[in-house]
Amino acid sequence: MVAQHCSITYLNPSQRGEPLTAHAVERQRAGRSGIYDVTVKREDGTLIAEFRGHARAIEGTLVTAIAPGEMAGECT
Repeated sequence: MVAQHCSITYLNPSQRGEPLTAHAVERQRAGRSGIYDVTVKREDGTLIAEFRGHARAIEGTLVTAIAPGEMAGECT
């Protein structure tokens, strides 16, 4: 799957280092297309952001696998 379109709505601020949880749901998958929703919340349940992504399945390999730690600036 590759990204076709997405939108993010930021609802509340968060602070650097604050633990956040993302919950993703596949809303629709038909043929080669899919729609995905992701909700991001603080530990107290406060909604931080909503993401909706549209994806499309294509043939072939676009990116080769990268071993953990190989990317510059990788988050830990």
